[in-house]
Amino acid sequence: MKIVVVGAGTAGLIAAITIKNRFENFQVDVIKSDKIGIIGVGEGSTEHWKSFCSFNNISLKELIKETDATLKYGIMFEGWTDKNYFHNVDTDLLNLKLGQYLAGYGFCVKNNLDSKKYTYPFCWDNKISLDNLSNQFHFNTLKLNNFLIKKCKQVGINFFEDEIKEVFATNKIHYLKGKKDYKYDFYIDCTGFKKKLISKLGATWVSYKEYLPMNEAIAFPTEDTDEYTPYTLAKAMSSGWMWRIPTNGRWGNGYVYDNNYLNCEEAKKECESYLGKNINVAKNIKFEAGSLNKAWINNCVAIGLSSSFIEPLEASSIGTSIQQTFLLIHLISNYSQKDIDLYNKKFSSIIENIRDFVLLHYICNKKDSKFWKEFKPKIPSSLNDILEKSKNRLLIKEDFSNEYLLFTEENFTIVLKELNLIDLKKINYEYNNLSKHLKTLTEKYVMNILNKNHNIISHKKFLNNYV
Repeated sequence: MKIVVVGAGTAGLIAAITIKNRFENFQVDVIKSDKIGIIGVGEGSTEHWKSFCSFNNISLKELIKETDATLKYGIMFEGWTDKNYFHNVDTDLLNLKLGQYLAGYGFCVKNNLDSKKYTYPFCWDNKISLDNLSNQFHFNTLKLNNFLIKKCKQVGINFFEDEIKEVFATNKIHYLKGKKDYKYDFYIDCTGFKKKLISKLGATWVSYKEYLPMNEAIAFPTEDTDEYTPYTLAKAMSSGWMWRIPTNGRWGNGYVYDNNYLNCEEAKKECESYLGKNINVAKNIKFEAGSLNKAWINNCVAIGLSSSFIEPLEASSIGTSIQQTFLLIHLISNYSQKDIDLYNKKFSSIIENIRDFVLLHYICNKKDSKFWKEFKPKIPSSLNDILEKSKNRLLIKEDFSNEYLLFTEENFTIVLKELNLIDLKKINYEYNNLSKHLKTLTEKYVMNILNKNHNIISHKKFLNNYV
């Protein structure tokens, strides 16, 4: 099979190298244009990055050295509630499940443990643990792009510098025209918001603006610092939130907001006030949360921003591209319409899961500005179902049917607890009904975790020594 990936951003390169490593005999080409910029000032991964690196034989040391990567243990939420909280699922607590029951988290909820106590305390002090290295990272986006291009070329992927001017299609894509004609068996659309290929086949955009009103962002770099946080900072602001992502040598920052309450210049001034210094906005991006009704039509599939965009909260973009690609490689070899239908069904549930999890963070009873006072989101039935279940018990794996989802019971449970969206009496009742033996086992296990001595080191010192 001859496959072409149009677009050489993160999504396109993830798709290309994964397909090539799965199908050695397939011809995989990438068409890239240097005229098209890369979205993002700093970029963060989810835990799915570990599976991607393992599948594509990418070494941790090489990755960190060549992409200015820093370790990411999770996301610190500042100002969303009375206390800061840390969304981090890479902890030993997750190893304690009784069947599907999250017994470790049950203990935390019952005892109303502070987020700092039941997550990794060293993270709050800008340290990392040599015993528990994270499998998530922050990257310099441009350097990550160069690194992935190098890895693609090493496995025999061909690159063509060109800009596609025309897409010739009827019910399927026949060929592409740039400086020359490009004809393939299968086309992967990674052209970002332009959706150059999939739009020719009748794919339509399903808007999520009734659920997620954020529609604009500014992004900007700031200078290097003496130390780095081992997490992404998500700071609540007057009309949305601000991200801060450390990479080795500088910081990537941005403010995501609802432009019905704030414009670009006002957003810039609010960031300057928070940081205490002047900034230079590198990008001003307008967007609408949503996804395609179908990401795969006939001989074309859209991956990454071509297929969906929610917003940067929880850094779902890279993880989505990875999960879309892993699903695709199981279906593409001898695909039929049934495979296409299955892919589109799974894709829709992946994106709705991200939408629901991002929206959950905004149900935070915050009322300190006009935006937060007036923000009354519509709750989709899928999220409402989660909220109703959570009133009676901790969530279990069975509540999340698609194995390709980015966010499941562990993720939702942490945020639900920190936003006080669970019924403590009922969760306590569930935990208290553990047998004496299981309760003793749970409490002994959790206390060992809470009292564990970690082999900690400064985040920046680790990076300097490691690379």
